[in-house]
Amino acid sequence: MNTQTKLEQLKDMKMKIIGLDTLVFGVDDVAACSQYLTDYGLTPVAVTAQGGRFEALDGTAVEIRAKDDPALPAGLGTASMLRETVYGVADEATLDAIEAELATDRTVVRQGGVLRASDDLGFALAFQVTVRKPLALPAEAVNAPGAEPNRRPNALGLPPDMPASPRSLSHVVYFVPDTAKAEAFYQRLGFVCTDRFIGVGPFLRPAGTQDHHTLFMIQTPPFMKGCEHFTFHMGGPTEVLLAGTRFVEKGYQSFWGPGRHRFGSNWFWYFNSPLGCHVEYDADMDLHDETWAAREAPMSADASQLFLFQHREKWAPSGPPPAGAPLRPVHETVPST
Repeated sequence: MNTQTKLEQLKDMKMKIIGLDTLVFGVDDVAACSQYLTDYGLTPVAVTAQGGRFEALDGTAVEIRAKDDPALPAGLGTASMLRETVYGVADEATLDAIEAELATDRTVVRQGGVLRASDDLGFALAFQVTVRKPLALPAEAVNAPGAEPNRRPNALGLPPDMPASPRSLSHVVYFVPDTAKAEAFYQRLGFVCTDRFIGVGPFLRPAGTQDHHTLFMIQTPPFMKGCEHFTFHMGGPTEVLLAGTRFVEKGYQSFWGPGRHRFGSNWFWYFNSPLGCHVEYDADMDLHDETWAAREAPMSADASQLFLFQHREKWAPSGPPPAGAPLRPVHETVPST
């Protein structure tokens, strides 16, 4: 087999990109970002004053370093702190196929099992055989009339010490100045469109996962190019609400949510962060295969979410108001039934 034939075969292979392994940031304040990611629920690994790795239960992670660390890829020339998006793939054959495809029109570096290149909008990418560890954890157990109970008698649905730990790096959202150009690049790597907001951007998933999306892109002016948010999957909607509540109680600011998206059906809760982007908890995302037909809709509040809540301080309908508190009408203090 000659070299040209081998390259053509590699390019025709199905690229089994599983999803995100790591997002790498160059940040202004390493200490603040380290505390934030730890409080979010990720496990610090080899973290120092210069940065480190913060892992979910399956080993996917966020890495942070000081923004002037010479080991970081170059920035995007905007305020974005994202420096590299690392995808996990199924096998070395997929790395070979990606290398064969990208080497046709750009510089590709393969060293130490990691393949590096940039996409057509300048985002630094890396590909490696995935670090994801298989998880064997139960999903949220729900009891409902008409169905077999999912919790045995006397098993509490929400014990006081219930854990709510991020399980797996779910997806990243980019602001890009040209969504059509960006989408065309990722199609070369086997990404397909699951759904689309007309005039805004596509929800894309690679061949190695059935998650509704691993990458969503939003059309913006060039100066906004970068990471809008990233998120980790939780074990269910209760974990989203529990983790988010604990995060608020630690002093972090809610940005959007909790609620449930229409495209993807995933529960969400977004927070402001010192990483120059928003950070989300999500759960219960739709899965899709090759028989799915992508939907399209104009962007709107109704298209973006099925419902939206707002966090408030805890309250109970019992007893008199605290001494000195102003009296309020009954309809403001007792919920309707």
